[in-house]
Formats: sequence, C-alpha cells, structure tokens
Amino acid sequence: MTRLILFNKPYGVLSQFTDTGSADSPRATLSDFIDLAGVYPAGRLDRDSEGLLLLTDDGRLQARIAAPRFKTAKTYLVQVEGLPDEAALDALRAGVVLNDGLTRPARVRRIDPPDLWERDPPVRFRKSVPDCWLELIITEGRNRQVRRMTAHVGHPTLRLVRWRIGEWALDGLAPGAWRDA
Repeated sequence: MTRLILFNKPYGVLSQFTDTGSADSPRATLSDFIDLAGVYPAGRLDRDSEGLLLLTDDGRLQARIAAPRFKTAKTYLVQVEGLPDEAALDALRAGVVLNDGLTRPARVRRIDPPDLWERDPPVRFRKSVPDCWLELIITEGRNRQVRRMTAHVGHPTLRLVRWRIGEWALDGLAPGAWRDA
C-alpha cells in the first residue's frame, strides 16, 4: 500500500533528510521532524519557504506529483513588497520570461492577509513600503520560480507559503507537523 505524507515544512528546514553542508553549522532537515523509513519528498520547497511538502514511498507517485509534464497545480500564499497593479498581475497571468525561459501562465489574485502561524524569524517590516498578499497558482516548479516571477514584475517576495499541491492542502496542519493523506 502506497504511503503519502503531508508535512508542513517550517521556514529554515531543508527539503531533504540529511544535510550535506558544513558539519560546523548543521541545518534542520526533514529527519528532525519525520522519523519514517522509505519515504522521500515529491518535489522540493526552498529552505526559506514554508508550507506543504508531500512525501511518499511510491516512486511513480513521486514522479507524477513533481514532474512538470503532469502540470500538477501548486497554490502559494505570497506576501510581496509593494502593491502590484493589474498590469503586474496580468504579466504573471500571461507568463513571464525568466533567465531559463518563459513560464507557464499563472493564476493570481490579491487576497486578504491569511490567518497563518507566526514565522521565526519574522518577515522584515518597513513602515515606508507597503506589502500585500497574493494567491498564486502555477503548474510547473522551476527553481525559486515564484520568487523570481514576483521579482520580475517588481514585487519581491517577502514570505512564501505553499498551501496546496493538486488535491492535497495544509488545512489544519501546524508547522513541523505531518499526517498521512
């Protein structure tokens, strides 16, 4: 029987079970939260991003979730610097040209600040620069893609939380917690 784990990856945690970095400054990994043999991440989530990470013991399912050709939708809650206008949002909806090519069109909309857990460390706050939240849905997963897309339209990402992958969502899962799907 296939096992699928939903994990709410906290900020600062690597999306792998071991840290191949410096032994002098070990970083938090999945093994600090999940003590299960034989499950592996289906895709990645950057160290400075938070939210849903799926892990499975089924290689075919892992590929189906992570491979761009399957176009699995990934929903992100994104706090950006500034207040994007319709032109910026339309650019994201059309796809933007990054250094590795044109992105697929994204679905994007402004949202009210979501009811999320506090991040440690907190996002920097500047009185003179407003920020806002977007819901952004993409169907590919290039390296740091959401961050590069929002920066491309002039609104750098301050906080990035992956909320949903396909049919699976974080609903009710605290940072550092996991559950079977």
